[in-house]
Amino acid sequence: MPSDPVAALMLQGTGSDVGKSLLTAGLCRLFARRDLAVRPFKPQNMSNNAAVTDDGGEIGRAQALQARACFVSPHSDMNPVLLKPESDTGAQLVVQGRVEGHAGARTYHHLKKSLLPRVLDSYRRLGRGADLVLVEGAGSAAEVNLRAADIANMGFAEAADLPVVLVGDIDRGGVIAAIVGTWEVLPPSERARLAGYVINKFRGDVSLFQPAVDIIKARTGLPCLGIVPFFADAARLPAEDAASLESGRDTGTGARVRIVVPRLSRIANFDDFDPLAAEADVALTMVPPGRPLPLDADLVILPGSKSTIADLAFFRAQGWDIDLAAHLRRGGKVIGICAGYQMLGTRIDDPKGVEGPAGAGVEGLGLLNVATTMAGDKVLREIAGHDAVSNLPVRGYEMHMGRTHGPDAARPMLMLEGRPDGARSIDGRVAGCYLHGLFADDQWRAGLLADLRPGRESGPGTDVDGVLDALARHLEAHLDINALWRIAQRSPAP
Repeated sequence: MPSDPVAALMLQGTGSDVGKSLLTAGLCRLFARRDLAVRPFKPQNMSNNAAVTDDGGEIGRAQALQARACFVSPHSDMNPVLLKPESDTGAQLVVQGRVEGHAGARTYHHLKKSLLPRVLDSYRRLGRGADLVLVEGAGSAAEVNLRAADIANMGFAEAADLPVVLVGDIDRGGVIAAIVGTWEVLPPSERARLAGYVINKFRGDVSLFQPAVDIIKARTGLPCLGIVPFFADAARLPAEDAASLESGRDTGTGARVRIVVPRLSRIANFDDFDPLAAEADVALTMVPPGRPLPLDADLVILPGSKSTIADLAFFRAQGWDIDLAAHLRRGGKVIGICAGYQMLGTRIDDPKGVEGPAGAGVEGLGLLNVATTMAGDKVLREIAGHDAVSNLPVRGYEMHMGRTHGPDAARPMLMLEGRPDGARSIDGRVAGCYLHGLFADDQWRAGLLADLRPGRESGPGTDVDGVLDALARHLEAHLDINALWRIAQRSPAP
């Protein structure tokens, strides 16, 4: 079935969070199950949820999930431009897997055009040996005010000569206006790239939407390629960014183990906690700003952050430092992951301005006798080892800047490939490490939870591949897959 040039299809949205990432992942698994060599691609992503790639880079975690859906390892070419927000107007810039500095919104807007050749290079490399490349846009295709330097939506589609399917989210309302409005604001050359649209997250009687299909057809000429019912199991897959946490997350009401994670302003890699949320008798609470840490927590986990020093100030501003001290007085336990580990120490220094003004330094929470210096190259690697106390195996990835040393590091939390990582307090109730993905190991997670509530039995973690298979079947039942394949091949309708 492969065509030359490689078959390719781009999904663009009428807005953010319409389900493009989920649809792309499902289509990746669906076409991969048909014995096609499928590759995911997102020209530009903005997320602090990142994954380490086999080539030693980093990409958005959504693209890593899509790679898994394709049965291939993640590669930095799958997401050549990654913006990791550090403030409301600035972000760390990662290009083809490597950090290339920091940029404010206006500066980045002027940089984008110069990045397009490198984005296209990644796309072409990715396409070699592939039968199909599924491309995901970012945000809204209707952001014509940013079109001049666009590399994420129609700017990339034009440069790579791709057909586009528009995705609209009916769950948020106004989907007819969103699709027709997007078509209206696009210039004729970009309208010509639209091969059809998909309605996502539908609830109720699909037949009631038929008049809307007729209206959209009359206004735009676009065919409807499918109406996808709401897929509840999407909640069992890693979320792309922190927008999914805006209302907080609370699972397992009435469970035997209560785990609390404060939602930092620049929280990163929060999918670390998905395996805990999947445990039937674990209540995982993501505490939003302005609310105290619950009094009945067994364990508080300080998560990763894109801006450790800024988020430490944010943590204190919520009064969470006081709540955490009270939690420990009640006999609770604390684990810090990456930036959370750094915050637990006595001090964080930034002599070279890695996170802000050079020479900045702040007092840590003082719960571990270690100090961190923000210096050196960014560490990006997958790694395995074992728990330094229980000897249970662990596996995950490191993604951090900074080096941490001090007396408590003589009691490491983990041993990774023969070297110590992290630290433990003398009484063992406070610990931290740099390893992301730690909670995904079934044995280690079972040991942790048994320690919190002796006698409990651990259930299985999230069956990501099972959910991806179910998603693929869901899309196959509700999308015109043959039409999508023809569009990807640039073939005319029969």
